[in-house]
Amino acid sequence: MGTRVACDVIVLGLGPGGQELATGLAEAGLDTVGVEMHLVGGECPFYGCTPTKMMIRAADHVAMVHRADHLAGPATVAPDWSRPAGRITDEATKGWTDDANAKAVQEAGVRLVRGHGRLVAPGVVEVEGVEYEASRGVVLNTGTEPLVLPIDGLADTPYWTNRDIVQLTELPRSLAVLGGGPIGCEMAQALARFGVEVTVIESADRLAAVEEPESSALITRLFEAEGITVHTGVEVDRVEHDGDFVLTAGDLVVRAERLLVAAGRSNNIRDVGLETVGLDPDADTVETDERMRAGDRLWAIGDITGHGRYTHVSSYQAEVAKADILGQDGPVADYRAVSRVTFTDPEIGSVGLTEEQAREQGLDVRTGFADLSGSARGWLDAEGNEGHVKLVADAGSGLIVGATAMGRTGGDLVAMLALAVHAKVPPSVVRRMHFAFPTYHGSVMTALDDLGL
Repeated sequence: MGTRVACDVIVLGLGPGGQELATGLAEAGLDTVGVEMHLVGGECPFYGCTPTKMMIRAADHVAMVHRADHLAGPATVAPDWSRPAGRITDEATKGWTDDANAKAVQEAGVRLVRGHGRLVAPGVVEVEGVEYEASRGVVLNTGTEPLVLPIDGLADTPYWTNRDIVQLTELPRSLAVLGGGPIGCEMAQALARFGVEVTVIESADRLAAVEEPESSALITRLFEAEGITVHTGVEVDRVEHDGDFVLTAGDLVVRAERLLVAAGRSNNIRDVGLETVGLDPDADTVETDERMRAGDRLWAIGDITGHGRYTHVSSYQAEVAKADILGQDGPVADYRAVSRVTFTDPEIGSVGLTEEQAREQGLDVRTGFADLSGSARGWLDAEGNEGHVKLVADAGSGLIVGATAMGRTGGDLVAMLALAVHAKVPPSVVRRMHFAFPTYHGSVMTALDDLGL
């Protein structure tokens, strides 16, 4: 047996939630070991939230110039991919180095350990031959990897994942995107606006399948209007690479210079030693209680808990776990009002239950709908104002249990709806709110009128 090192707590995985938690525990006076095998900060700042939104922001500016003709007069733009690519490399990721993040956690007092960490007993984690034993326990925050699809021939090709596409310095002439979820839709639209010929292939019967059907229908229509080819309800049988990628799905054959596989994420729980603490390493997620406890001296936060692949959720869970580890009274985990945004144009912001999910739970469902383009703000914005507000309510309780705000500012507009769901604000109270005019918020009032509660 190698060396054993004592400490108070171990945080295994320093993605956003883990980094925040390790820092908070160290600042609270605990001897904290943070283990990371890749980049401190995780997926969000290096491969997810930050670089992808920089790509999307640049692409949105291209689209806005094209829309200027109707509102302001002739305008042209010569899209130059080196601009967003340079910002991502030089400003955001610093060449995919984590020096700043690593320095921050160490200055907070965290002992940073590099390498693959694995549980070997309750409270004990082994990293590169050294065992760390935590008197209070271990927090798992091991995150996800791009899902590997079992498609014939795919593994033998140089396909891209989200980690590759954010590092592009030159754009391909054509791109096939396998997966029509948030990552697939966002990247498809961003690259198409920079002149790439894009085809999206989705196995579900619609794009953005976790969202409301109305949102899926609208984003599909707008994609096709922008020249993006969309195939839904398609299972790819085989992928070949002969210089180009060739995807075969029955009679459908798609050829493209590059292939982005964006068909979901896989939880990193197979090789972290769950079996040594009485948990199933073959499970899809690590189950936790309302204080993020997963077992004896064991907590889990982030994607692996199965409560949404969103940075704000892992940070929220980090606060819950921190209070419990420190023995403080604190909040318990509540996922009724988890919100999310797909940053297409228009954005798809949503919170709580969809109509289908509410019906599956046996609620007495009522819905309210409003077209954003018919609002005062939508009329003023003119071209590019497509979107809607959809409310899902339980007539039994008289409360809103879910909502979608799809539009240019859908990610911001959904915030007031998330508050209504989280705080159980009755529709009658929301209706009595005052809003600055002209705004899209007036469409919430229209949806409330349609809701009829």
